[in-house]
Amino acid sequence: MDRPGLADFLRRRRELLRPADVGLPAGVRRRTPGLRREEVAQLAGVSADHYSRLEQARGSAPSAAVVAAIARALRCDLDERDHLFHLAGLSAPPRRAGGHIRPGLIALASRLVDVPVCINSDLGEVLWRNALLAALVGERDLRAGRAGNVYWRWFTEPASRELAPEEDRPRLSAAHVSDLRSTYSRRAGDRDITELVHDLLERSAEFRELWERHEVAVRRSDVKTFVHPEVGPIRLHCEALLTSDEDVTLLAYFPLEGTDAAEKLELLRVIGTQDFQTTS
Repeated sequence: MDRPGLADFLRRRRELLRPADVGLPAGVRRRTPGLRREEVAQLAGVSADHYSRLEQARGSAPSAAVVAAIARALRCDLDERDHLFHLAGLSAPPRRAGGHIRPGLIALASRLVDVPVCINSDLGEVLWRNALLAALVGERDLRAGRAGNVYWRWFTEPASRELAPEEDRPRLSAAHVSDLRSTYSRRAGDRDITELVHDLLERSAEFRELWERHEVAVRRSDVKTFVHPEVGPIRLHCEALLTSDEDVTLLAYFPLEGTDAAEKLELLRVIGTQDFQTTS
């Protein structure tokens, strides 16, 4: 691990970014250029103390998941991401996968402020989401590793299903498994997908039963109902925009025609932001 080199690279990348580049308000006048350390930490979903220590060339070595998250937060391209992994003493993920998001894709997603939007890896990891989706699911910060994996949480954490109506859950379970199997087939035994499937088979009888059906289908669109505790059920049309490599997917949730979803999303934009400001 090249601690001085890592610290210098992080600081220089941070100073190049403006709040508007990452979807943050400018706020009060800044004494130094670029983002604040705590802002990078928030975008990456890591503790401000851990990130600050990295910039100060001290503290514990970062994990691969943390380095990947920081690379996304700092809007690194693939070459810069690989360099960041090298400085941290880690092997860079394969170019074909690894959950990296091109800065241009984040810039596009950041402009979709009136609909919930997220970017997921082909393993089901939530890599980025906008403020409205955070308000919709009731989680401000991203989770790293399995804790932020849609498939893992659905089959191992019963509480993760509370946003979906009970009558929709069997269909969503089957859709999750058929979608994951398509990745499993396409990735031809890559270690990350193999380990995820193996662990799900070990942990969930429901997953095992669905996996044995051998149903394969990539979800490119769907209609979902989110049961929000304050605004009630919201019917949304989900469009999945696959990237050319198909290792990350942008999901945009549009109000379903003929419902009150648009009004509820607008209300959620207000109360969701207020709730997050109150708890920050």
